[in-house]
Amino acid sequence: MFQEKVWQLCRKIPRGRVTTYKILGDKLKTKAYRAVGQALKRNPYAPLVPCHRVVASDGKLGGFMGQKVGKCLSKKIALLKKEGIHVQNGRIKNFEQKIWY
Repeated sequence: MFQEKVWQLCRKIPRGRVTTYKILGDKLKTKAYRAVGQALKRNPYAPLVPCHRVVASDGKLGGFMGQKVGKCLSKKIALLKKEGIHVQNGRIKNFEQKIWY
């Protein structure tokens, strides 16, 4: 099942790092990046499957727990901050240094 593959791959993202929906899709050999996001939206294994570590390709936070971009993402920000990842103006600070491939 596609969702299970997304969750298994997401589980590999190290603490203190982030990745993107596109990178996960590429690793799964699909361009269905939105489907990756939908699978993460339905993640029943959080926090063991750390979907809060997945962001947009430009370092912006994207959604979290069904919240849309632009809504309050304070829980995602708090989880990232706890791992040493800082968010500034809705984007991962030093994004290029925090990315996991």
